[in-house]
Amino acid sequence: MQENQAVELYIHIPFCYKKCDYCDFLSFANKSSSIGAYLGALQRDIRHYKGLTISTIFIGGGTPSLMPPGFIQKLMNTIRECNTILPDAEITIEANPGTVDDTKLAEYICAGINRISFGLQTADEVELSAIGRIHTYSDFLESFEAARRAGFKNINVDLMMGLPGQTTISLKQTINKVCFLRPEHISAYMLILEEGTPLFERAKKLTILPNDDKQAEMYELAVSMLEKKGYQQYEISNFSREGFACKHNVGYWTRQPYLGIGLGASSLIDEKRYRVTTNLEQYLQELAYESEEELHFNDIRNELIMLGMRLKDGISYLDIKDQYGEAYANVLLQKLNKYIDMGLVEHKYDRFFFTVKGYLVSNSILSELMD
Repeated sequence: MQENQAVELYIHIPFCYKKCDYCDFLSFANKSSSIGAYLGALQRDIRHYKGLTISTIFIGGGTPSLMPPGFIQKLMNTIRECNTILPDAEITIEANPGTVDDTKLAEYICAGINRISFGLQTADEVELSAIGRIHTYSDFLESFEAARRAGFKNINVDLMMGLPGQTTISLKQTINKVCFLRPEHISAYMLILEEGTPLFERAKKLTILPNDDKQAEMYELAVSMLEKKGYQQYEISNFSREGFACKHNVGYWTRQPYLGIGLGASSLIDEKRYRVTTNLEQYLQELAYESEEELHFNDIRNELIMLGMRLKDGISYLDIKDQYGEAYANVLLQKLNKYIDMGLVEHKYDRFFFTVKGYLVSNSILSELMD
C-alpha cells in the first residue's frame, strides 16, 4: 500500500441470537461460548496490522450489538493503540432492534462510534415474523429513541422489499413510519433468496413472494417516496439526507483500499483481494487466509465499471478514456448508448448512470458492459 495512504477497516462479528430465515451471511447462533476467545483473536490481528491510518471503521456481522459489556470498548481501544484514526473518521456499528440499551449505547459513544445501523427490514409485524426476525416494531422504536438519547446523530435504518406477504401498501406504511423518525440514512434492499436458507426452502414449495412486476413496482415506489421525503439516492439501494452518505460503503464502490479483520473478512490491498478463513476453530488459533487473488488489468477495469455504475453518479467517459484509451472508451460508449435509447441509462455531460428502471435490470446490463 502507498505510504501514508488511508485504509478503511471492517471488523466482522459472526455471532447472532438467531439466524434470520433469509440469511446466508457467515454467522452463528450457537457459539456464544467463543465470544471471549474471538475478541482475543480480533486484537491479535489488529496488532498484526498495526501502523495504519484509518479513514472509516465498520463493525458488522452477525449482530455486534449482542456482544457483552466492554467488548466493543476493548476492541476500539486496541484499534486506537495500534493505529491512527483520522479525526473525521466515520465509525459504524450494526445493531439489531431490541439488542441495545442505554448502557451499551453509552459504551459505543464513549468508544468513539458515531454512526449506528439498525436492521429493521419492515415495520409490519406479520412480515417480520415471515422472515424470522426476532424483534418487533416497538423494539425498533425503543432502540432508535435510545440511540438518539445517547447522542447518535447519524443513524441508518435497513429496509427490505419483496418480502413474503408484502404489498405496496405495507411498504408505503413502513417508509412513512421510518421517515417520520428522520434517520440520516436509509438502505432499501430487495430480498434475495439464497439457496440453503429456510426461506429458500419454503419458497420452493409455496408461492410466498411478490412476483417480479410487483417487486419492480415496490422498488420504484421506494425510490420515489424517499426522494420526496428528502433522501437522495446515491447508490442502487442507498439513500441519505444531504451530507450523510455512508463513507465506508462509498469507499468500497470507489475501490478504496480496505482491510477486513475477523472470520471470513475480505480485504483489498495493493490490488490484491484476501479472505480470512471461515473456519471458526482455526481462526481462534491463528490468522489464516482462505483465498488470495491478485487482480489484473481487466479485473480492475471491470470492477471500476461494475461498482461505478452502482452509484447514482455513474461513470465518466473522460476518466475511462484517460485510463484505458479512446478505443476502449468508444466501444463502451456504443454499448451505453443502446441502453440510453431503451430508457435504462441516462447521461449528463460525460457521466453515464442507470435510471430507476435500469437499476432493476442492472445485472444483465453490467454483464454486457464488462469484458
